[in-house]
Amino acid sequence: MNNKGSVFPHRALAICGAALLLALAPAAGARSPAPEGAELYFIAPTDGATVRNPVVVRFGLRGMGVAPAGVDMQKTGHHHLIIDAPLPPMDQPVPSSEQYRHFGGGQTEVKLDLPPGRHELQLLLGDHLHVPHDPPVMSKRISITVE
Repeated sequence: MNNKGSVFPHRALAICGAALLLALAPAAGARSPAPEGAELYFIAPTDGATVRNPVVVRFGLRGMGVAPAGVDMQKTGHHHLIIDAPLPPMDQPVPSSEQYRHFGGGQTEVKLDLPPGRHELQLLLGDHLHVPHDPPVMSKRISITVE
């Protein structure tokens, strides 16, 4: 078997795999619509609050429903909590890390242990694929201090 013969199948598989990923990926800019007046907000803590660990964060949502990630239903989404980080790109899935927490099970609250000091929090609703809606449904950014 020569070099060309052994490389071709691998190259063909790579091309087919890339084509499949492109076919399955949502079209760039294709975001789920959000109804007019949808509102995402913090029930707790309040902006400027001084809190202790564990910090209980409760999410509020008006004008839409909560559905787990992977469930494609109009006028629904699931929560993402952004901690001490900027908003992610609005045309891509929200990243998953300690700063970008996903609540894909449909959770509406969480208990967190945060380091002492000042922290900024923001909520962002994502669709079934974790992509922010159009227009984005997000809370105002709040600041809290952990003792």
